[in-house]
Amino acid sequence: MPVNPRAAHLALALRCVAEQSGAISRAGISAATGLNRSTACSLIEELMAGGLVKEVGSRRESTRAGRPGTALGLRNDGPAGLGIDVNVDYTAVCVVDLTGAVRYKHVVSEDQRGQDTHEVLDRIARLARGAQNAAETDGLTLCGSAVAVPGIVDRRGATVTLAPNLGWRDLDVTEVLPADVHGERAALDNEANFAALSEQELIRSGASYLYVSGQIGVGAGIVLDGTLYRGSHGWSGEIGHLSIERDGPQCPCGRRGCLERYAGHEAILHATGIPSGVGTTLGVRPTVDLIAARARAGEAQTLEALATAGRTLGFALAGCLNLLDVGTIVLGGIYRDLAPWIGPEVEREVRAQFVGARWANPEVRPAAYGAEAPALGAARSVVRDVINDPNRWLAR
Repeated sequence: MPVNPRAAHLALALRCVAEQSGAISRAGISAATGLNRSTACSLIEELMAGGLVKEVGSRRESTRAGRPGTALGLRNDGPAGLGIDVNVDYTAVCVVDLTGAVRYKHVVSEDQRGQDTHEVLDRIARLARGAQNAAETDGLTLCGSAVAVPGIVDRRGATVTLAPNLGWRDLDVTEVLPADVHGERAALDNEANFAALSEQELIRSGASYLYVSGQIGVGAGIVLDGTLYRGSHGWSGEIGHLSIERDGPQCPCGRRGCLERYAGHEAILHATGIPSGVGTTLGVRPTVDLIAARARAGEAQTLEALATAGRTLGFALAGCLNLLDVGTIVLGGIYRDLAPWIGPEVEREVRAQFVGARWANPEVRPAAYGAEAPALGAARSVVRDVINDPNRWLAR
């Protein structure tokens, strides 16, 4: 398909505004992009007329004398993205505006294992409609939606290939969701991938990192030079199904000895002595709070359970680092809440097992966001598509 130079220049200008919102003028965009001043001004006028950019004040360019230019920023009353996270014991929806700011968030806690899929899809549809209505009431226009699920997805076919902890196979989740402004279906991806995209600071810096999401299962989002890596088929990051022990316990995926059977939520619960029925009744968040409270109180069995999970997770992550050589490990999901106890064990294991540890130890840090990370990252992926291709929004 031939490249549309005008569309490419619009995207270039809008990315400059997004990356330096409130800190760049028309002259600054001209200097940053190499476009002449009149072209840069024309592009900004088009973006302003389309409701994507606004003037936010005066700014003097450090290299120019004379009258200060007008600073530009993203509009927060135009396009908005809807993100939905369908997990084992909750469903979350989130709406963000073009700046990435959260404008609406709602979470429904309910164990969805073994539930009729039509009931789950109906719940998702109701939550999506509620979020869409809230966005429109707030003066926003929903430009698209994206769904995070804990499993392997076929992004091109928009189906969940396998979500073992939900018991889903070859399921179309997006059919019940609002289409985008061009009538196209919602995007679909693994929850760890979308959670990784919630780390705006790392994305904007072009960092390479591994986002590890601990839930009932364990997943990872791989970001290389600020770009999510999905693999040839979109199956990358299935770290929870790395085999730790060939003849280990049976996993819902059908294999044995998977990491999530040693370092996932239910494995940690079992090791702390908390009955599994408590986890099913209360849900992931309350039981994680219970585990953390026991750890803070110095309860020996809980501390040992967390140390063991951290060492096992660190062992698996060290193998990933030997392959990928990324600079940062982000602990998300339940690992974020349990980072004070799991994080040091991950660091120690990485130092022992990562071949590059003599020269550079990757940073291990808690995620910026908690349970809302997948829905937030999904919503931000929608508005990021507008920033990367504003012409599509302008031509709606």
